[in-house]
Amino acid sequence: MIVKISDLRMREVVNVVDGRRLGVIKDIDIDMDEGLIRAIIVPGEGKIFGMFGGRSEDLYVPWENIRKIGIDVILVEAEPFKGNRHGYAIES
Repeated sequence: MIVKISDLRMREVVNVVDGRRLGVIKDIDIDMDEGLIRAIIVPGEGKIFGMFGGRSEDLYVPWENIRKIGIDVILVEAEPFKGNRHGYAIES
């Protein structure tokens, strides 16, 4: 299957661990020497309606944590941080 980056950026990223929507792809990390996608990057959540406190750090999802790329959604596996309801720990 061939998929354009522009098509990927329109798909919702969902965590299969807790079913939470993480957002849409902001960027893609590509290893130009190897010609491989290393990770997708999802924007961090805004704080207080996105007006105060800025945004949290972007979520970097290694390619190995992507479980399925569907027509409308990208399923990833990310364990929630303990004590942080908005953050995720993703290990490659």
